[in-house]
Amino acid sequence: MKVRVRVVRAVEDVGATEKYIMGHHKVLESYGVTKVTSADRSWTANPNVYLIVFESMDDFRVLGGGRVQLRSEGYPLPLESAIEEKDPSVRNYMDQFGDLEVAEYCGLWNSKEVAGYGIGSIYLVRVGVAITSQLKLKRLFGLSSPATLGISQKVGYEIIESLGDKGVFYYPKEGLVATALEIRDVFNLPTAACPEKEYIFKLRSNIVLNTKEKGPRGEMEVQFELQIPSPIK
Repeated sequence: MKVRVRVVRAVEDVGATEKYIMGHHKVLESYGVTKVTSADRSWTANPNVYLIVFESMDDFRVLGGGRVQLRSEGYPLPLESAIEEKDPSVRNYMDQFGDLEVAEYCGLWNSKEVAGYGIGSIYLVRVGVAITSQLKLKRLFGLSSPATLGISQKVGYEIIESLGDKGVFYYPKEGLVATALEIRDVFNLPTAACPEKEYIFKLRSNIVLNTKEKGPRGEMEVQFELQIPSPIK
């Protein structure tokens, strides 16, 4: 099996955006989640949202993805909308930054098909962190489920303990929790684990890269195409 991992601006590739949304909704529904800020479509009009899409090269199905959404006037981060009711101080926390200085990596999902080949959450997280160096961000934010918290911390995320209950919130529904995270230095990743840092730096140095990965279902060829369009200002 061969997949391509590419980056598009959401407003410029409507086809990829729709496929990404449909796949994400199916994954959320499989967990019984029907109302979540990451399922809100308002971001599709934001010119500063970049989608990372995992596509099958056989039939161009979108098998997974995530989005990097920059904060700007009129476009708060999804994290802000998700937790503001529980902790209004999140607005002040974000207001210390100017337009297009910070972003959130959100809406991550992958199909069981690619996970079986070993191309799951860790690859999505690595790619999202890798491309942020092109955007010259001061911080990268995220909300993590318990299942992906360890992975997120390995790539350099730290818990924002000043928000919520030491960074923890009930989200996206009662009974489920999420942790607010940030990477304070997206260029050097000082708190990232060495293997993850090396992989991310390799992607940054080789934004077009062909590699092979092995998983329980066999070998998968992965073509990375990680050059992103220039930000719209």
